[in-house]
Amino acid sequence: MIRKLVRNASLFTPLDGGRPAAGRQQGELLHLPRAAILIENGLIASLGAEDEVLPTLQDAPIDEEIDAAGSCMVPGFVDPHTHLCFVSPREAEFTRRLRGVAYLDILQQGGGILASVAAIRQTSEEELYRLTRERALQALSFGSTTLEIKSGYGLDTENEMKMLRVIKRVGRSTPLDVVPTFLGAHAVPPAYAGREDAYLDLLIEEMLPRIKAEELAEQCDIFCENGVFSLEQSRRLLTAARDIGFHVKIHADEVNDLGGAGLAAELQALSADHLLAASDVGLARMAAAGIVATLLPATAYSLRKPYARAKDMLAHGVALALATDCNPGSCLCESMPFVIGLAVLNMGLTPAEALTAATLNAAYAIGMAEKVGSLQVGKQADFLLLDGESPAILAFHAGVSPVCAVYKRGEKIF
Repeated sequence: MIRKLVRNASLFTPLDGGRPAAGRQQGELLHLPRAAILIENGLIASLGAEDEVLPTLQDAPIDEEIDAAGSCMVPGFVDPHTHLCFVSPREAEFTRRLRGVAYLDILQQGGGILASVAAIRQTSEEELYRLTRERALQALSFGSTTLEIKSGYGLDTENEMKMLRVIKRVGRSTPLDVVPTFLGAHAVPPAYAGREDAYLDLLIEEMLPRIKAEELAEQCDIFCENGVFSLEQSRRLLTAARDIGFHVKIHADEVNDLGGAGLAAELQALSADHLLAASDVGLARMAAAGIVATLLPATAYSLRKPYARAKDMLAHGVALALATDCNPGSCLCESMPFVIGLAVLNMGLTPAEALTAATLNAAYAIGMAEKVGSLQVGKQADFLLLDGESPAILAFHAGVSPVCAVYKRGEKIF
């Protein structure tokens, strides 16, 4: 057994009570001004005030002692919504959007997701792995110790499975915990234009069973939006996925209120994501069902759109998570500190609410809360040391990352 001791840390963490933190609880953090953590084989064995933990240590040797020197310690970030598995950014589309061209118009003209699909199909699995691993390690350097990564730029069986193999390999070859999500319903491929239900048949009858049999993904997602997949089509796919053992998620109510938030509640989804256009009725249904709302403020920033109604969601009792939505088109961002800063300064969250959204609630949004998301006995020793007095530094020190050190299962990574 490898035993490590972290001393002299100013610790801030949400506490996991067995469900996502919602309402007032989202803003409640445990603060220990001088904390100590005993780590055994990468897991937290003991945690508390230093003068309480140290006397309980047995005669068993400590293999490594880490002096945090009074630094602010927080849980490692959990990024629960990314599209990191892609070939190249669509920089030219960024300038088109700046000139006022709508994203859905770009998509209908063969750009957007479809441009990334063409690139995936032309790129080898080895090259795609290299590019994805590089971005995942960049996210790790910004403090994201757990990542969800979606497929969705393949849109056929061969290339969707290629993406998922790459995503799983990134999890095996880096210190990160990586959760793969199958997003074959990210767009309608050109070969199925006007035949969305036929494409759903392919997803349900061929892709889902093969992905399940090869254990390539744990979650299934769909883009529920005008011009992509309807509410009823989304219900059909997600129900089929759930019936064979997938957890389900949904890109919901991003541009138009189609009722995706309510569908997430109906299907007991892990999360509903985006939600810029979600109605009060849909949010109330999510709150009643305990569904996490994953908000993507860097996407609103990049698209120059209004931000999701975070404070209204909190008032409804919805548990909020934050994610980068890192992707090649609408949001090229691997930095959770930047996302937290946007959530505080542009969405009205407190630093404590934003930290909970980027850790504990984000872990619930991808089914990982038993292992990560808070600093508590039994969970992984995934933590960050910040160059500041409190989590407020994540929003206050704009334009840089205040993450000084990244630890994964007690090992210093950066």
